[in-house]
Amino acid sequence: MLAAEAGAARNTLLAYRNDLAAAAERVGRLGEASGDELGQLGAAWAELSPATVARRSAALRRFYGFLHEEGLRTDDPSGALPRPNTERPLPRILEPHEVDAMFQAAEDRAVSGQPTALRNLALIELLYGSGLRATELVSLPRAALRPGQPFLILRGKGAKERLVPISERAHAAVAAWLPHVPAKTSFLFPGGKAHLSRVRLFQIVRAMAADAGIAPERVSPHVLRHAFATHLLAGGADLRALQALLGHADIATTQIYTHVDSARLVELVNRAHPLATDRRRA
Repeated sequence: MLAAEAGAARNTLLAYRNDLAAAAERVGRLGEASGDELGQLGAAWAELSPATVARRSAALRRFYGFLHEEGLRTDDPSGALPRPNTERPLPRILEPHEVDAMFQAAEDRAVSGQPTALRNLALIELLYGSGLRATELVSLPRAALRPGQPFLILRGKGAKERLVPISERAHAAVAAWLPHVPAKTSFLFPGGKAHLSRVRLFQIVRAMAADAGIAPERVSPHVLRHAFATHLLAGGADLRALQALLGHADIATTQIYTHVDSARLVELVNRAHPLATDRRRA
């Protein structure tokens, strides 16, 4: 149902399957589990983070909701599942000068003409310049970017299509990289038997951060996507336009970036306002 009707992405399907399999290891046959059996999962998940517990509970609630709607069960025992209180954390971001440092380091290396350096520059141009997800980036087909076309049509989460802007810088970086892409591959960023893996992309991005003098643990492909969104919003981008660019189904997901900007303003006031550092004695 998730694949055929909801159009869920492959990674979503894998996560859903893993969550159901983990629950089945605890309660046995999931389709026949009682509310009491499901209630025991709370203790089994005690050492997991609230976000992980919430995700696993949501997967099971959807599973039992499906069974009930399809008439495969007369009841829905998912009310016994734990419902942790979770606060969505603010996304980690980079300051504009830190992104500039990463680009400068990548451009300096690309001057050598080495294929790996040219590939890395193309990767970061598309990650930060277009706000692509890691999976969307590594699976780009060889001919995804066309000369003179300032956008590409991308199929993202849930098989939903959206227009993604492509800068002239990204076009130039990809054009420099393309001659080094093996003719037999159909992917823009080949790796192994198919395309570059998300794990390898993660490693590449962290290495590029270290090369720019930034703590690697602060940077990931998704952090660059967050930076793309936050910097656009700070520059005056419309929230609805940002939602379309990021491919968010719900505007509430995009609104997290307004909180990031507000948090940065509060931090600025606390650091720079005279009253914040006033040491006068009463």
